[in-house]
Amino acid sequence: MAITNASNAEAVREQLRTGGTVLVDYGASWCPPCRTLLPILEEIDAEYGDHVRMIKVDCDELPELASEAGVMSMPTVIVYSGGQPVEKLVGLRPKSVYQGVLDKVSREARSAL
Repeated sequence: MAITNASNAEAVREQLRTGGTVLVDYGASWCPPCRTLLPILEEIDAEYGDHVRMIKVDCDELPELASEAGVMSMPTVIVYSGGQPVEKLVGLRPKSVYQGVLDKVSREARSAL
């Protein structure tokens, strides 16, 4: 599965409502740490495949989504499960941190079944 570039706010909201695990990357094209994060997320996307949907939100193009999510700094990555935010990571982190969050969310979702 590929990282989806958000084109409108309602499409992102709909993706979150459909449930499952969704990682949303809030950033901007001019932000150096955001550009560094993208290849990390592409690797994670390749590893997790259909288990996690990934959406990239450009905060300059969709400021209302950034505001709704409480984004104060970029990059901000929020992981949603069942439509609810479960983890918020502000700033660039090592790949292992993002993987750890996704693994934890997956374990919690499986144990809830």
